[in-house]
Amino acid sequence: MFNRPKNDANYHWTNHVMRKTVFYGLSAERIKRVIRNPERSEKGIAPDTIAVMQSAGNGRGHYEVWVMYAAAKPRVQSAKFKAQNQNQNIVSRKIIITAWRYPGTSPVREAIPIPTNILEELREEGIIK
Repeated sequence: MFNRPKNDANYHWTNHVMRKTVFYGLSAERIKRVIRNPERSEKGIAPDTIAVMQSAGNGRGHYEVWVMYAAAKPRVQSAKFKAQNQNQNIVSRKIIITAWRYPGTSPVREAIPIPTNILEELREEGIIK
């Protein structure tokens, strides 16, 4: 029997992705793992979304697991709420839109742009060339 993903403080699951988890046989934990440790990240096809991927399978059964999500827009919080929670790290909630399996290896599309100042800093520290 299939366990439906549950919304929590970190993830909001759309009805669409719930149907896709059943269709593709993907678990909620597998989708979270792809989001936490992607092999590749690209701009999603929907505005303000990110698509992330991990390779899976081996030999003739090679495929990729893709997840498209958006970061929830922060809500306006009252001053009282901010004061009560000022010492807590507020984690951005991810809205998981869809997930799918891609057979084989997908072509590389447009990568997520990295701000120029961050690239320069990484180059100065010798992390990238």
